[in-house]
Amino acid sequence: MIRVVLPFHLRNLARVESEVLLEVPPPITIAAVLDTLEARFPVLRGTIRDHGTLKRRPFIRFFACKEDFSNEPVETRLPEAVINGSEPFLVVGAMAGG
Repeated sequence: MIRVVLPFHLRNLARVESEVLLEVPPPITIAAVLDTLEARFPVLRGTIRDHGTLKRRPFIRFFACKEDFSNEPVETRLPEAVINGSEPFLVVGAMAGG
């Protein structure tokens, strides 16, 4: 099981209180996790990735095992600690403003 942690506003939208557990088919990549997440929670479509291009939204970041995966290709395989469930895949809402 893949553990996914969403930012507060997306947890509210998906109506979940804590991390989400997903059964993701191999290979476990960024795209596979996001595809599975959006299939399970259709309300999240277009919030993390653009509807048409499927590119990451500007104010969303991805982290795994203390590493920033935001600019990695979506075909990037996630670390073993995420795959075995010992570490979560984090979807983080970036802060902006001044």
